[in-house]
Amino acid sequence: MPDLGFAIRALRARNYRLFFGGQSVSLIGTWMTRIATSWLVYRLTGSAVLLGVVGFASQIPAFVLGPIAGVLVDRWDRHRTLILTQTLSMVQSFALAALALSGKIQIWEIVTLALFQGVIGAFDMPVRQAFVIQMVDHRDDLGNAIALNAAMVNSASLAGPAIAGAVIAAVGEGYCFLIDGISYIAVIVSLISMRITVPQARRPPRRVLLELHEGWRYVRESLPIRSILMNLGIVSMFGMSYSVLMPIFAAEVLHGGPNTLGFLMSAVGVGALTGTVSLTLRRSIIGLGRRIVIATALCGAGLIAFGLSHVLWISLLILPVVGFGLMQQMAPSNTILQTIVDDEKRGRVMAFYSMAFQGMMPFGSLLAGNIAARFGAGGAMMFNGLACLAGSLLFARKLPAIRTAIRPIYARMGILSKRDNPLAFPPRG
Repeated sequence: MPDLGFAIRALRARNYRLFFGGQSVSLIGTWMTRIATSWLVYRLTGSAVLLGVVGFASQIPAFVLGPIAGVLVDRWDRHRTLILTQTLSMVQSFALAALALSGKIQIWEIVTLALFQGVIGAFDMPVRQAFVIQMVDHRDDLGNAIALNAAMVNSASLAGPAIAGAVIAAVGEGYCFLIDGISYIAVIVSLISMRITVPQARRPPRRVLLELHEGWRYVRESLPIRSILMNLGIVSMFGMSYSVLMPIFAAEVLHGGPNTLGFLMSAVGVGALTGTVSLTLRRSIIGLGRRIVIATALCGAGLIAFGLSHVLWISLLILPVVGFGLMQQMAPSNTILQTIVDDEKRGRVMAFYSMAFQGMMPFGSLLAGNIAARFGAGGAMMFNGLACLAGSLLFARKLPAIRTAIRPIYARMGILSKRDNPLAFPPRG
C-alpha cells in the first residue's frame, strides 16, 4: 500500500506548505482564465488564427525575455520578486474582468493583456522554479516538491476548466476573470507569511551579457541539460498547443459549447494528475530518462488519436492519455534539471527551462492555428502528434550518452551508491 506520508514529505516544510496551499487556490483561477479567454476569443471572432495569435501574445515574452529574466532572478531576492509577479498577475486579471463585464471588450484589448501577462510570466516562472529549493528544508525532498507542484497544477487543471465551463454557461467569461483575480490573494498572503531560512546562493553581480553568456555556455556544454531542454521545447511547441485548438474541437468537431470545452480540458487534467501522483510515490530519480522517452511517445500517440476522433466519449477517453504523457515528460525533466544544476546558475538554467516550456508554445500556437485554418483542427492535432513521436525517437537516441554524462553527478551526490566508481552501475538514466 502506498506510503502517503512519503508521497507528501515536502509538505513537512512550513514555507512549502504555505506555498502549496496558496497556489492550490490561485491555480484554479488561472485555469478558469485560460478557458474563459479561449472561449471569449472564439466567441468574438470564430477564428482559429486569432486563437493562435492570443496564445502567441501570452507566451512569446517567455522566449524573448527568458534569458535576461534568468540573470536577474539569480541577482534579485526571489521571495520578494515572486510577491511582485503574483501581485501584477492579480492586477491583470482584474483588468480583464472589468473589460469583459463591461460588455465592450475587444480583441486588441485581450491581446494586449495577454502580452502583459506574458511579460509577468517570463519572470514569474523561473523565479518560482528557482525558489522551490529555498522552501524545502531538506534537499532530498526537492524531487517530491517538484512532483507535488505538478500535482497541484494538474489538480487545478482538473477543477478549473470544469468550473469555468459552468460559470461561462451561466453568467459569462467576465466572472471567471474576476474569480481568478480574487484567487491571487491566497498565494500573496501565503508568500508574505513565509519565514525564509534557506539562503539564496549568489555571486557578485557582473555585466548582464557576461552572465547571460555564462549561463548559455553552461547549458550548451552539458549534454543532459541541453538534451532535456530540446526535448521539452519540442513537446511544448507541438504537444502543449493542443489547448489552442480546443474551442474548435468543442464547438465544430464535437458540436458542443463551453461545458464541452471544460470537460475536454478536465479530461487532460485527469491524466496529468494521475501521472503526477505516480511521480510523488517514487523514491529515487533513477530511471526518469527512460520515462521521458516513453511519455513523449505516449503524448504524440494520444494527440494523433484525438485528432481522428469525432465522438465526445471517445475523445474524453483519449485525452487523459495526452495529459498523462505530458506530465510524465515535463515533471521528470524539471526534476533532473533541478537536481544536477549548480545552485548559483539555477535561475539562469530555469529561465532556459521557461524558454523551452513556455517560450516555444507561442510558435506552436501560431502554427497550430494556421494549420487548422487550412487543413482543419484534426489535421493540425495529428501533425503535432507526429512531431512529438519524432522528438521521442530523437531523445531515445541520445539517452545512452545522457546516462553516461549524468551518472557521475548522481554518484557524487550519493543518489546512486556510495561506491567510488560511478561507471560500474547498470545503465539506467
